[in-house]
Amino acid sequence: MSMKEKFSVVLPVFNEQDNLDTLFAEIKKAADSTGRLWEVLFVDDCSTDGSLEVIKRLAKAHAEIRYVAFAENRGQSAAFCAGFDAVDSDIVVTMDSDLQNDPADIPKMLDMFGVECEMVIGWRFNRKDTFIKRISSRIANAIRDWFTDDGVHDTGCSLKVMRTDLLRTIPRFKNMHRYFPILMKIQGARIREVKVNHRKRFSGVSKYGTLDRAVAGIYDLIGVQWLIKRHIEYTVKEKK
Repeated sequence: MSMKEKFSVVLPVFNEQDNLDTLFAEIKKAADSTGRLWEVLFVDDCSTDGSLEVIKRLAKAHAEIRYVAFAENRGQSAAFCAGFDAVDSDIVVTMDSDLQNDPADIPKMLDMFGVECEMVIGWRFNRKDTFIKRISSRIANAIRDWFTDDGVHDTGCSLKVMRTDLLRTIPRFKNMHRYFPILMKIQGARIREVKVNHRKRFSGVSKYGTLDRAVAGIYDLIGVQWLIKRHIEYTVKEKK
């Protein structure tokens, strides 16, 4: 893999106006250090604060920034998918926009990417969430592993590096971003994990409650398990 191969950072945004300047500055520092070409793709999920105005201001000042703005709130999965469709590179880096993911981890993840893997996943080994959120996440991960057996410790970490072509072929549905590892795996992706830094939320509030996630998660898992069992694979022997 060429060290100059371009990558795109996809960032779903919903009411994160106070985090975006700092977030982009940190991404720029990390991205410039890689020696690669890069871009940032903000996807505004119809924010009700000043997030879109901040994004537009940043885009005017920095050629590396592009953005997509939704007309209606469609959720994080839809925002990720819009970003995947709009990127201009073969490598996608996904992150949250709340500053809990650390852009400083991007260079080492890019170095791992492509070395016998098509996906690199962050593992928030030392999480900075509340006790209730950490416990609920551990329970959710255990249940998810039982249903999907994706083989990763922390599928909920948004910091990931993935191949664009595979991302554009995985099934799309609400909350699918929580199942990227297994969805990529059934497309043939090999997965590696790396421990990453995790930080306390700098500003704003979490957009998801633990009960909401638990209820939706059980429903989603049934659907994902159905997809896994019904997945079609074949090998072509010859063709004319």
